[in-house]
Amino acid sequence: MRKPIIAGNWKMNKTPAEAKALVAELKPLVKDANATVVVCVPAIDIFAVKEEIAGSNIHLGAQNVHFKESGAYTGELSAAMLKEAGVE
Repeated sequence: MRKPIIAGNWKMNKTPAEAKALVAELKPLVKDANATVVVCVPAIDIFAVKEEIAGSNIHLGAQNVHFKESGAYTGELSAAMLKEAGVE
């Protein structure tokens, strides 16, 4: 049987500081979860949340990824960019 996934997509909510604070509150609540816990944060929050979830059972996701590796796609992020930033 597959392990359930609990994922939250934050849409356009939380500044980096607010995102860190929310994840700090979330960590003890999900530390014993019998599911894979994923937070899909706005791009601006990726590095702050990556730092805050280090050593926890929370995984980092992205809200959006462009299908091209590179190019003139204003505001888009490639899978390689997200992976290097720590998004799983």
